[in-house]
Amino acid sequence: MNTGKKIGILTSGGDSPGMNAAVVSVARCASDKGLQLMGIKRGYNGLLGLSDKPEDDIEYLDLETVLDIMDMRGTYLRTARCLPFLKAEVREQAAEDLKKQGIEALVVIGGDGSYRGALELCRLGVPCIGIPGTIDNDLAYTEATLGYDTAVNVCVEAVRSIRATSRSHDRPAVVEVMGRNCGDIAMRTAIATGAEMVIVPEMEWDMLELADRLKFLLKKGNTRATLIISEHCWHKMKPFDWRKVIEDSKRVIHPDDPLTSERLALVLKLLCKTEARATVIGYTQRGAIPTAYDSAFAFDAGRMAVDLLTKDASTFKDGFAIGVRDGRVYSTPFEDALDENRKKFFDEDLYRLVNRL
Repeated sequence: MNTGKKIGILTSGGDSPGMNAAVVSVARCASDKGLQLMGIKRGYNGLLGLSDKPEDDIEYLDLETVLDIMDMRGTYLRTARCLPFLKAEVREQAAEDLKKQGIEALVVIGGDGSYRGALELCRLGVPCIGIPGTIDNDLAYTEATLGYDTAVNVCVEAVRSIRATSRSHDRPAVVEVMGRNCGDIAMRTAIATGAEMVIVPEMEWDMLELADRLKFLLKKGNTRATLIISEHCWHKMKPFDWRKVIEDSKRVIHPDDPLTSERLALVLKLLCKTEARATVIGYTQRGAIPTAYDSAFAFDAGRMAVDLLTKDASTFKDGFAIGVRDGRVYSTPFEDALDENRKKFFDEDLYRLVNRL
């Protein structure tokens, strides 16, 4: 691309700590190379003019605008999921609109769904670079995603506080963390806090084995035993009639009621004859100030994105995703980053060790 041309940037999907830092990095590096940066609001919706004020969906991001957002929580550009973008004709219109506005390339900060949209735009002639903005750390091509380190730190601080009050009251705890279909946040939190039990979506688990583990810990005098459980792992539980356990205690449970962290804590309480409380850490993981690691990762990713976009546009047929390999940022084609045959590594031995110690 030639100096003085426009590039766009958007944040898409679930927000993650460090998104704003990445926007600032792209803005600073683009300015250094004489490029104009246009901020696109609310993800791919902003390309389609779907907001109440479509005239405000795209704005020029000068350094004065972005320098104060470096440590801002959330994403300055807002974010959204865009179902219409799944339609080919909608993507074609978006590509045409970008070209009409003189935006020659796009930086997309988001997860796998955002990457798929970017890949389709590449095939329509809009060069795209992806920065992995998601706390879930669920992309197999990269060792870390932007926001993952911050999410883990939020969970670690929360669990440390919960374990302190659990010790005060001799009461075990169940703590639910995010991660979608990836157990990395749960595993890292368990290791960092000394939690004695962990459940993740990658592994099957057994309610009675879990109860036996808690009974064993209680018998040893560990009355603050902590279970870290990742969201979306309920389907990996081996068959067990947990509703009957609740019904037998004369409590009301409906056939359609799903298993939740609170109900799991209740079942463990009834099976182990001990108090147990549940805490869902929730969206504090996504709305936190980024850690030093995530802020530095954001800078490196933004720098690489601009460097790639200043190269020959003919090399961008399938675009590039930026990731981390051996502790350093690198780039790989979107198709490689999204390869469904590329399995994310999960350390089963470590999982078993945490649940055994």
